[in-house]
Amino acid sequence: MMKLLQVDFGFNGPFGEEMANALVELAESINNEPGMIWKIWTESEANKLGGGIYLFEDEASAKAYLAMHTARLQKLGVKEVRGHIFDINQPLTNINRGPIALGGHHE
Repeated sequence: MMKLLQVDFGFNGPFGEEMANALVELAESINNEPGMIWKIWTESEANKLGGGIYLFEDEASAKAYLAMHTARLQKLGVKEVRGHIFDINQPLTNINRGPIALGGHHE
């Protein structure tokens, strides 16, 4: 069963286009993570937060990624990484056109 992972953490930048330019290689590497279907990058310069929302094929993949990502961020000096794994209510998500295909998979 697919799982949604929500992650956020204190982040002082860069943001916006500068962040996009600086993190291309990281973004490309995330596509190779086991079980990862997609990621939406999140940022709030006003609140000094970075993060993302991910769709994984299953809970084991989401948990493994969260553990790896938390360790990576902590090595970069991030003190607190908040991560939550959620089930998806497919019927309601379908009504609101959520980008979650049944059994969908990335290329």
